[in-house]
Amino acid sequence: MSEPSTSSTPPEVETDAAPLVVRTVHVEDPGTLVALLPPGPEVTTWVRRGDGLVGWGTAAVRRTTGADRFTDARDWWDHQRSTAVVRDEVGEPGSGLVCFGSFAFADEPGESVLVVPEVIVGRRGSTAWVTTIGAGSIPSTPQLRSAAQPAAPTGVTFTDGALSGPDWERAVADAVSRINAGDLEKVVLARDLLATAEQDMDVRWPLARLAETYEMCWTFHVDGLLGATPEMLVRRERGLVTSRVLAGTIRRTGDDARDLALAATLARSSKDLEEHEYAVRSVAEALTPYCSSMNVPESPFVLHLPNVMHLATDVAGVVHENAGRGSTRTTSLDLAAALHPSAAVGGTPTELATRLITEIEGMDRRRYAGPVGWMDASGDGEWGLALRSAEVDGRRVRLFAGCGIVADSDPEAELAEAQAKFVPVRDALSAIERG
Repeated sequence: MSEPSTSSTPPEVETDAAPLVVRTVHVEDPGTLVALLPPGPEVTTWVRRGDGLVGWGTAAVRRTTGADRFTDARDWWDHQRSTAVVRDEVGEPGSGLVCFGSFAFADEPGESVLVVPEVIVGRRGSTAWVTTIGAGSIPSTPQLRSAAQPAAPTGVTFTDGALSGPDWERAVADAVSRINAGDLEKVVLARDLLATAEQDMDVRWPLARLAETYEMCWTFHVDGLLGATPEMLVRRERGLVTSRVLAGTIRRTGDDARDLALAATLARSSKDLEEHEYAVRSVAEALTPYCSSMNVPESPFVLHLPNVMHLATDVAGVVHENAGRGSTRTTSLDLAAALHPSAAVGGTPTELATRLITEIEGMDRRRYAGPVGWMDASGDGEWGLALRSAEVDGRRVRLFAGCGIVADSDPEAELAEAQAKFVPVRDALSAIERG
C-alpha cells in the first residue's frame, strides 16, 4: 500500500462562478504577525521588522507554467481585481484585495502560483488591518489571537542534493574556464541540500525563527516555499519604484572588529565589485524603459546580516504611468517580470548564463531565485528574490544557495560561501529555541 501524499500544495480553487468579495477594516495591534498563523500548509507570509502581511486559507489560486507564466498570472489578476467587490476602510498598500505569488526561475520546468488568501492581516507602522475575502460572499472577520506554538522539528538529518561539494566545485571551475575563455562575464551557480525530519514540518516553526533572527530580511512563505531574502527585486508604491541589488559576499566571523575589517576588504574587492557592477547594470537597464527618471548610486554600501555581509545598491525610479499594456498601468508584477532573471541570480549576458546554468548546475531550481512577494489591486506590491530559501514537502525540505561566479572566482571559496548561505534556513530547522 502506498504512503499518503504529504505535499504541502493546497488544492486548486475554482473562482470563475462568482467574483471575489473583499472587506478590509482597521484593527488594534495584533502582535507578532507570524504568531497569528494557524497550523496547516495554506499560510502566506511576507514580513520584515514586524511589519508586512500574513494570510491563511485560499479564496482563489492560479497555477501556471512556461514562458508565459508572468503574462498568464497578470491576466488572471486583472480579471480578479476588475470583477471584485471591495470595501477598503484602510487605503494602504497591501490592504483591500491582495495576492501572494511565487514564480519559477526558468521557463521550464517549474510551476508558478498566485494565491488570494481568505484572511490577510497587515501592519504598516502604527496602522493594522484585517482583510477577509470570499467568492461571492465575505467570510466572517476572525478574532485575532496568537495560535498554538508549532511543534519543533525532530530528528532532522542533512544530505547532499544533486551535487556533492567536490562535484559542485568542479562545476564552478568549469564556469570559470568558460568565463576566462570569453564565453560570458558572470554566471550564478546554485546547489541544494536535503533535510529530512521524523515528522511533517510545520512551516510556522522555521518562519518564526527566520523572522526573529533575520529581521532585516523579508521572511516569506507561499505554497510550500519559505525563506528570508535580503534582496528586494522590486517594490512599486504609488509610482515610486525601488530595487535592492546584492552581489558580492563575505562570511561574518562573529567578532565585531574582525567583521569591520572584512567589510572594508569586501568594499575594495575587485572580484566582488565586478560581480556587483554586472548586477546593478542589469537592473538599471531593465527598469529604464518603465521609468521617467532613475537614481543609480555610483558605489555600493555593505549590508550586514547575521551570517554574511553583502555589497548592496538601492536603485530607485519613477514609473511611467503609461508604460503598461494599453491603458493599464505598469504593475509591480510587470516590473518583476522585466527584471527576471537579473545578473544577481542568472549572470551576464543573461541568455548565455541561463543556458550554462541548465547545462552544468545539475539540478532543477524550481522556484528558487524566482520572484516571490505580493501585489494589491492597484498594482502596488513587493517582489523579492527567493533566496535563503527552501521547499517544504511533508517531512522533507530542500534548501538552496547560490554564488556569483566571475573570472577570478575560486571554487573552494565559492563552496564556503554557499555553505554560509545555507545557514539561515538550516538553523531555522533546528529544534533549539532562540533567546
